[in-house]
Amino acid sequence: MRIRAIALAAMMSTTMFVGFAEAENVLRWTSQGDALTLDPMGQNEGPTNSMNGQIYEPLLKRDREMVLEAGLAESWKPIGTTGWEFKLRKGVKFHDGADFTAEDVAFSITRAQAKSSDFKEQVKSIKEVKIVDDHTVQFITDGPNPILPNEVTSLYIMDKGWAEKHNVVEPQDFAAGEETYAVRNANGTGPFMVEQRLPDELTVLVKNPNWWGNASAEHNIDKIEYRPIKNAATRVAALLSGEVDFVLDPPLQDLKRIDAQDNLKTITVNQIRTIFFGMDQGVDELRNSDVKGKNPFKDKRVREAFYRSLDVEAIKRVVMEGLSIPAGIITSPGVHGFTKELDKRRPFDPAAAKKLLADAGYPDGFTVQLDCPNNRYNNDEKICQAAVAMLAKIGVTVKLDAIPKSQHFPKIKNRVSDFYMLGWGVPTLDSHYVFSYLFHSKGSWNGTGFANAKVDELTDTFAVETDLAKRDKQIAEAWSIVKDEIVYLPIHHQVIGWGMSTKLDLPILPNDSPQFRWAKLN
Repeated sequence: MRIRAIALAAMMSTTMFVGFAEAENVLRWTSQGDALTLDPMGQNEGPTNSMNGQIYEPLLKRDREMVLEAGLAESWKPIGTTGWEFKLRKGVKFHDGADFTAEDVAFSITRAQAKSSDFKEQVKSIKEVKIVDDHTVQFITDGPNPILPNEVTSLYIMDKGWAEKHNVVEPQDFAAGEETYAVRNANGTGPFMVEQRLPDELTVLVKNPNWWGNASAEHNIDKIEYRPIKNAATRVAALLSGEVDFVLDPPLQDLKRIDAQDNLKTITVNQIRTIFFGMDQGVDELRNSDVKGKNPFKDKRVREAFYRSLDVEAIKRVVMEGLSIPAGIITSPGVHGFTKELDKRRPFDPAAAKKLLADAGYPDGFTVQLDCPNNRYNNDEKICQAAVAMLAKIGVTVKLDAIPKSQHFPKIKNRVSDFYMLGWGVPTLDSHYVFSYLFHSKGSWNGTGFANAKVDELTDTFAVETDLAKRDKQIAEAWSIVKDEIVYLPIHHQVIGWGMSTKLDLPILPNDSPQFRWAKLN
């Protein structure tokens, strides 16, 4: 009898567990490429920031309309002309139970300013963090910084004690391939906690029961399971079969097919991200070219020839299924400083391109390698393949090297790529972010070697200019210079489409970052 009672109790316990497991709201999703690291300052890359943003939190966030709202800071205000004060949220705990205080903010700013940080440009104006009390900090800047609140929206706050305990006071040096405890482990304050992390295989997040926002939380998600699937057809098949609830990046050509299913839906939006090609104009000789002793990209005529050879309307029509917006500059509508006038393109003109090449001394063209990611942007490899064919028509032989983003991005950061694809989003929604990273001579993502004293001066100036009319003129002047110099080859502003189960309510944002704190499974 006692044995039967034990067996019955065990069976009841198992039944109760199964019932509980079935009652869990588990959101399963996929995209083509995994987050590169869980170190929140190791790599400033969209999907990486998106994953880390479920776990960590910034002082300020953006709402569904992309407007600033309180995060770990409840309020913020300028102090004088060279500082900002942030009143921090009380009662916040890190996932391990440690209290969130002003010391963690000061530590995180210092960490973000470290040499190995990929967020240096966003915090370089901060020369001191004053801790007023446990829940008040002041950022003292080296001059006025009217956009500082925008610059901290993607800067996540870490626990100082946890970082010291696990020897991750310095950020991971991603470009050097460094592996640290923070690469696979995390301790944030956000709505979800890391339960399992297998890079490029599986990441499991679980609901943070002690999140400060739970009382007013809009989500009902208990667990998130993310599995990257590089193959586009396999991603769609997983959605069609119900294996996943959400695909971040279904092929654009499959959106209508997905939408036609009774149990599925799609949503699209113009993304704040521009796709373009970079050319290294700074080296004396290209690394992967048959031109020896000089660098063709140093000649503006060559850069213009490449520009005029690219039929971006054809790329839009054939490769992107109409879901792209041809670009004239490398930032998109929604970013301060963007204008329709600046965004006008030079005409597509292969004949003019051939003449430009001949005038530059390359009547028969030359050979160069194009480095391209194959798991980052919408149809990235296909865009590169189209560009290869278009450049061939003006006599340029392009060898395509399409590789995973984890291998591609370090080539740009380490300045070992002659010709490359890149896409750039703008979390601050301000042109300064673009110039400080991509055009400034010291920009950490400036793989072109472009260095212009006037552009550096303007970039530094409109970082501190408080007269908005004057600042807008400075931004416009900087855009005019770099557009005329053809520093980059703009392709298009990206349009994104998400595919998901009709059971899932998840708003799409133009930054292509799913905010699971708003997700509901019905």
